[in-house]
Amino acid sequence: MLNKYPLWKNLLVLLVVLLGFLYSVPNLYQNDEAIQVTNTNLDINAADLAVVTTALEAAQVDFFGSEQDETSLLVRLNSVEDQLRAKTAIEDALGDDYIVALNLAPTTPAWMQAIGAGQMNLGLDLQGGVHFLMEVDMDAAIERRMRDNLGNVRSILRELRIRTRGINLLGIDHIEVRFASLEDRRNARSELLDNFSELQFQNREFEDLAILDMLLTPETQLQIQRDTLQANRTTLLNRVDALGVAEPTVQQQGADRIVVELPGVQDPAQAIRVLQRIATMEFHLEAAIGAPSLSYETYTTPDGVPVNVDNDVILQGDRISSVRSTLDQNGLPQVQINLDAQGGNQINRVTRNNVGRNMDILLIETKSRTVIVTNDAGEEVEETEFFEEKRLISHATIQTALPRTFVITGLSSREANELSLLIKSGSLAAPMTIVEQSVIGPTMGKENLEQGIRGVQVAAALVVMFMFFYYRVFGLAANCALIMNILLIFAVMSTIIPATLTLPGIVGIVLTVGMAVDANVLIFTRIREELSDGATPQKAIDSGYDRAFTTILDANITTFLVAAVLFTIGTGPVKGFAVTLMIGIITSMFTSIVGTRALINLIYGGRNVKTLAIGNYAKPETAAS
Repeated sequence: MLNKYPLWKNLLVLLVVLLGFLYSVPNLYQNDEAIQVTNTNLDINAADLAVVTTALEAAQVDFFGSEQDETSLLVRLNSVEDQLRAKTAIEDALGDDYIVALNLAPTTPAWMQAIGAGQMNLGLDLQGGVHFLMEVDMDAAIERRMRDNLGNVRSILRELRIRTRGINLLGIDHIEVRFASLEDRRNARSELLDNFSELQFQNREFEDLAILDMLLTPETQLQIQRDTLQANRTTLLNRVDALGVAEPTVQQQGADRIVVELPGVQDPAQAIRVLQRIATMEFHLEAAIGAPSLSYETYTTPDGVPVNVDNDVILQGDRISSVRSTLDQNGLPQVQINLDAQGGNQINRVTRNNVGRNMDILLIETKSRTVIVTNDAGEEVEETEFFEEKRLISHATIQTALPRTFVITGLSSREANELSLLIKSGSLAAPMTIVEQSVIGPTMGKENLEQGIRGVQVAAALVVMFMFFYYRVFGLAANCALIMNILLIFAVMSTIIPATLTLPGIVGIVLTVGMAVDANVLIFTRIREELSDGATPQKAIDSGYDRAFTTILDANITTFLVAAVLFTIGTGPVKGFAVTLMIGIITSMFTSIVGTRALINLIYGGRNVKTLAIGNYAKPETAAS
């Protein structure tokens, strides 16, 4: 029947509307101020909850509701003032092993959270967050590279059976190799030149020794610094992304600093814990039996077995190009590691002559602790001290000479996954320290945010009034579709595609509000033309929707492609605008065509109507009798 949807299609439209409403509603709930407590071991228990509640009662801080899981504790408070007082009281009660962070606790009903309905992410410009300025230790980067080279020099000369009188690192950019004879130096130099093209070689003599100096050129040092800064920036971005922080900012500043801004994170302590998980990786051989005690350090495997790890570094984590956790041919877990070209040469050379020995992987994490120091005025003050903590995460036997791609076996499934994640997102080319940290408010300001929301409301109100007065009943259907379109945009951004809303994104929504009725204007104008040409009301409705569809589709596809290009090549504000525009185009196509058609069909479909309430149109002239 003309202009009648089957029952299933009406039910489908109704289902989409209900889901859009359901998943957009959580954005109306205001968050509670809260305190979140975690510790370094992520093992919060009932005793910790008792300490927290006792501290709050002693400080006379009113709170309501406490939620505890295996890794954290959340306490809800009535105001920002109570939140700040509670933070101080809890920190004094728990000590340095705990991280007490300001947070916002959702008030969305539990049944909504159970079905995945939540609030959309807000960007720095709308929500604020935490700002960090991190400094890369460039001297450590150069020294680490030279220590890496030193270990490889020692391995190469050992393989060639060329005896030395000592191999030392002088400063951070100078390796000195001492030989007993000129012939030994000549043989060593010819081999080392092929393996260390980035170093400058110089001969000199001292007393009865023939010395070979291997120096980093200034150009090479500058390139190492550039590579280190870029590698650390990429690692920071990967780690923050893996933690689910929406729209983080990780940008280079100057020659040795990186700015990190995390939207929605209210307290620096919480973000410090995130950044401290970033670590460097080192590959070592197990020390030989009877090795001098100064040539190794003892670590403990996850199973509690002590292992003597040789001090020489086989490979640094920055030589790893990719890593993934897989299963071997027997279905057992393993970690597959791919190295870059130089890393592949290093690992192959070392493992070729060490088949049967164990290879160890150390995870080196940068952590912080609060220490009491005396300032120049003789006063005791608290300062944050950064330190490195090393632990053994893998202890495996070398089965054969390792190529550029190799696997680590003998791990449980959990260990393989953890090792893969740590290597993938945790390798820093050089240590970093936080030199500045601060909490930042919305960068665009509260007033601009309110004006942006007001802009959406005014735009929607003007469009609604125009459509109703100009197109009457059809305009009312278009207005209903417009409201449904806005709900669907919020629902999609909150749940299906967890995008981040920024102020430019609000501009994109305002534009979508205006564009959302374009399709209906084309359809309604076509229906008027059909009526002017003498078509019956039912035929005019059917022809108006069918004949306008191609034009609507072409216009929206071209606009969507432009938005996709903006999203691909743009950054920051441009991306935020493109995201909401693309989502708005998709949802408006559904609401403007399918949604309004369903409403018009319910009003006029299957009825013998003589006229349509679609505003003024030129009625066909009737022939004289």
